[in-house]
Amino acid sequence: MGTGIAEILARAGREVIGIDISESACRRAVTALEVATARAVHRERIGERERAAILDRFRVSTDLRTAAGAELVIEVVPEDYGTKREVFAELDTVISPTAVLATGTNALSVTRLAAESAHPERVLGLHFFNPAPAMKLVEIVSSVLTAPAAVEAVTALALELGKEPVALGDRPGFVADGLLFGYLNQAAAMYEARYAAREDIDAAMKLGCGLPMGPLALLDLIGVDTARTVLEAMYAASGDRLHAPAPILGQLSQAGLTGRKAGRGFYTYEAPGSGTVVPDAATAEGRHSAEGARPVHAVGVVGSGTMAAGIAEVFTKAGLEVVLAGRTREKAAAAKARIGKSLERAVSKGRMSAEARERALARITPADTLDAFAEVDLAVEAVAEDLAVKRELFRVLDKVCKPGAVLATTTSSLPVIACARATSRPQDVVGLHFFNPAPAMKLVEVVHTVLTADDVRATAHAVCAAVGKHPVDCGDRAGFIVNALLFPYLNNAVKMVQEHYATPDDIDAAMKLGGGYPMGPFELLDVVGLDVSLAIERVLHREFREPGLAPAPLLEHLVAAGCLGRKTGRGFREYAKA
Repeated sequence: MGTGIAEILARAGREVIGIDISESACRRAVTALEVATARAVHRERIGERERAAILDRFRVSTDLRTAAGAELVIEVVPEDYGTKREVFAELDTVISPTAVLATGTNALSVTRLAAESAHPERVLGLHFFNPAPAMKLVEIVSSVLTAPAAVEAVTALALELGKEPVALGDRPGFVADGLLFGYLNQAAAMYEARYAAREDIDAAMKLGCGLPMGPLALLDLIGVDTARTVLEAMYAASGDRLHAPAPILGQLSQAGLTGRKAGRGFYTYEAPGSGTVVPDAATAEGRHSAEGARPVHAVGVVGSGTMAAGIAEVFTKAGLEVVLAGRTREKAAAAKARIGKSLERAVSKGRMSAEARERALARITPADTLDAFAEVDLAVEAVAEDLAVKRELFRVLDKVCKPGAVLATTTSSLPVIACARATSRPQDVVGLHFFNPAPAMKLVEVVHTVLTADDVRATAHAVCAAVGKHPVDCGDRAGFIVNALLFPYLNNAVKMVQEHYATPDDIDAAMKLGGGYPMGPFELLDVVGLDVSLAIERVLHREFREPGLAPAPLLEHLVAAGCLGRKTGRGFREYAKA
């Protein structure tokens, strides 16, 4: 981080002094800048003359007194109060009283560091994200003691550096890490509970949410010990048990298995510092085995909405015969027509031939009665998220489907076992949670209950492979993998706004620029629907009984007011009516 910040400043024309504890550390910093600038020349982003000028503007020292003439000092030493206090105390005797003193902490209290400084008014937080040259976000953190002039000065600098500054008050984790580390902690706890394999947890969040990395791989990149330190600080401030570090973080840290830098953390790496994962004893071989799967040639899909039509499209494109049942023949025919339009778009974009489209459509048989499911090998329901409705539907499927047929629910939040117990064959029932839009999204959560037969589980995985989807395996509990990790994160973002800590715009910018998220939490909430989000959060709170999972009152108030997001024209933002 230190060399990254030095590179940004030197490239922006500033004279930079890099200060570290040893000559070898200083040499590494110089080498890092030489390599980075050589890469920039190779990519024709700068010329050799500019590279030479950048290198001339950077010098190193092991003596803090060389910072005496600096107008801005940024410390990025390890996340330890004692170490930072020692550095600040020495800097107080060296630098000018008018110089700004910035801490790069992402977990410790800026206020506490400022209060112990000789000049608390010039102390603030300047939190860059890693890798600093590439990441646009900079969080500028003020304590109650920070002078406005200091904030203005570093904000102007951040803008000149081409960064996006977000001004915040002092609380552990600030915005980006405050949201990110709670989510990472829950992922670690999920893995520790053996709810799902590490590879499945990471794949679920990448494929289901479009994230650049899975949470466990990200913990290894950040450093398991660093994550634990951040969470300890967050828990000390919030008292929220969701911030209490998962025990596995402490166990790995104490064993020296701190992630990529150690060569092993949640995953094992080729070498310390490498990002190449190698198999180890925890590698979940055969977790998606299709051995013993039942043959599936014909599929029944119940429902006529967007999700049902999308799932039917997925199956027919894979060459399976599909019976599409709606409440009326007209609704089923309309769903088939919707599939036809989707396939036509694929033809116009060159993704399939006109002949393939016609064959796919011909494999779909609309129906207005579940009696048409008598010969299907797999029945998939995609009706409303109402347990009473689903249970009644499974009672009917139990009667009309042949023995050995697999019965699947696409629920995203209801207990699969409740659907299974509505039948006389709970061993044949499994969850197949597709993501919307089903034709485009690769992820399917395969949810097994305590009664699901092994060959039914294998059949679900075989079907996913046959239709080109990536299955992740998990047990039957609220939220499965994706929603159990995603919605508490969204709920915590709402709490930040509710507490007037940051605006929706600042939080969205922080997560997109600092975390690489494709959408900010408030953009996503408005797309998903605030009513849907509230319902899922209530299910999670009811199942896990964690106070921190209680829906944010602001979310409840907006739903009560009918502000449900894009579909109503107003949620956390207002939208033009279609």
